[in-house]
Amino acid sequence: MLLLAIESSCDETSAAVVRDGITALSNVVSSQVRVHSRYGGVVPEIASRKHIEAIVPVISQALEDGGVPLGGIEAVAVTRGPGLVGSLLVGLNAAKAIAFASGLPLVGVNHLEGHLGAVFLTEKKPEFPFVALVVSGGHTSIYRVRDFGSVECLGQTRDDAAGEAFDKAAKMLNLGYPGGAVIDRLAREGDPRRIAFPRSMRDSLDFSFSGLKTSLLHYLKKLDRPVEKEELPHIVAGFQEAVVDVLVEKTLRAAGEVRIDRVVVSGGVAANGRLRQRFSEEAGRRGVDLFIPPLKLCTDNAAMIGAVGHALLLKGKRDSLDLNALSRWPLEFGEA
Repeated sequence: MLLLAIESSCDETSAAVVRDGITALSNVVSSQVRVHSRYGGVVPEIASRKHIEAIVPVISQALEDGGVPLGGIEAVAVTRGPGLVGSLLVGLNAAKAIAFASGLPLVGVNHLEGHLGAVFLTEKKPEFPFVALVVSGGHTSIYRVRDFGSVECLGQTRDDAAGEAFDKAAKMLNLGYPGGAVIDRLAREGDPRRIAFPRSMRDSLDFSFSGLKTSLLHYLKKLDRPVEKEELPHIVAGFQEAVVDVLVEKTLRAAGEVRIDRVVVSGGVAANGRLRQRFSEEAGRRGVDLFIPPLKLCTDNAAMIGAVGHALLLKGKRDSLDLNALSRWPLEFGEA
């Protein structure tokens, strides 16, 4: 099956041609990072307008790169939620228009399940069931995944997501936006043991990063002077290590509790070098089979939506043209 997939949940406009749910013939992503960086975060209204500008060129480029004319497409998959409603509607309406005009089946995909599906576009694919950590700027959750469309939440953040914590820390330190990539790069020059930051909710599979953020704020206030250049790598290394510690420990503990030795790590923060290193080390030590997509499939992209869309279509799922966007769509509850 040749499937056209569309993703526009936040500030990336993406389209991909996916074959049989496992091969991305194309995966075009138009980023708005430069636009939003001056504001220190994504501005929903601006994001929506940029999606409108980009959606048609991105879809056209995906078809061209995939070497497939629109007439060769057999189905359309699109992110329905969760995300920014204005952004979601741009991709959703484009998908519905194509499906209507071409008489193609349409399927709406949960963005979080899309992150789980990214690993199926790689050579090393997990068998079901597996435990998955989805960690990004807006989400930090651990799931037990029995199959596509059959997911149970084992733990989730009670406040900030991990990526959001990185962005807020970077803003406090005047490092710019997005903060995750800057912190990842700077932390390589620092000693993560030099400055100790707290690890919260040790006895739960849920996460909380607001206290860690507050701890950094108190550290900077107590310092009572501008951070010196040579101090900065140690601060961000310590902060990053606190985030990485709880993500790795809780995910692998969850896998142990449900007696599953396959773990998937996905989402934008899964591109973090220290997180990938620690997961690799700890999974190897505990005999856990680890699956992490390559960097290009960790961040928001349409190919991952296509992987899940293909699986749902094979299960007989079809959506009507009155399909609407959902700003909140808990993955555990499947269909909405």
